Amino acid sequence: MTTQDENNEELQDNLENETQDQVNADAEETTEETVEEVDELQALNDKYIRLYSDFDNYRKRTIREKADIISSASGEVIKDLLGIMDDFERAIANNENVEDVDSLKEGFKLIYHKMETFLTGKGVEHLEAKEKVFDPEIHEAVTNIPAPTDELKGKVVDVIEKGYTLKGKILRHPKVVVGQ
Repeated sequence: MTTQDENNEELQDNLENETQDQVNADAEETTEETVEEVDELQALNDKYIRLYSDFDNYRKRTIREKADIISSASGEVIKDLLGIMDDFERAIANNENVEDVDSLKEGFKLIYHKMETFLTGKGVEHLEAKEKVFDPEIHEAVTNIPAPTDELKGKVVDVIEKGYTLKGKILRHPKVVVGQ
C-alpha cells in the first residue's frame, strides 16, 4: 500500500498544484480585468471632466458675448442721439439772439420730428390711448373723473403721459385719466 499511498499523495499534490495554478491564473485574469475596468473608468471620468469644462467655458463666453452685444448696441443708440443733442445745443445758442417766436417754435418742432423719426427707426411706437376702452394691462390709471359724456364711461378721457412700445413690447405704460 505504500505505492498506492504514494500515488495518492502524488495525485493529491498534483491536484493541489493544478488548483493553485488555476487560482493564480484566475486571480491574474481578474486583476487584469479590474485594471482594465479602472482604466476605462478613469478615461470616462477624464472625458466627463473635459466635456464639463468645455460647457462651462462655452457658457461663460456666451454670457460675455451677450454683454458685449448689449453694450455695443446701446453705444450705437447713444451715438445716434448725440446728433439730436447737437441740434438742441444749437437751438439753445440761437434762442438767445432770436426775437421771432415762430422761428423758435419751428426749430423745436424740427428737433422733435427728428427725435420721433429716430425712435421710430429703432422700433419705438407711440401707444394710442385717448378715448380707448381702459385696459389695466396696458394703461396706468392716475385718477378717475366723472365722464363728460355717456360714451366716455370706462374709457380714457385724458392722457397724462404717453406710453410707448418697442417692437410690440410695452416700454412705458400710458398714464391716463379714466371716465366713470
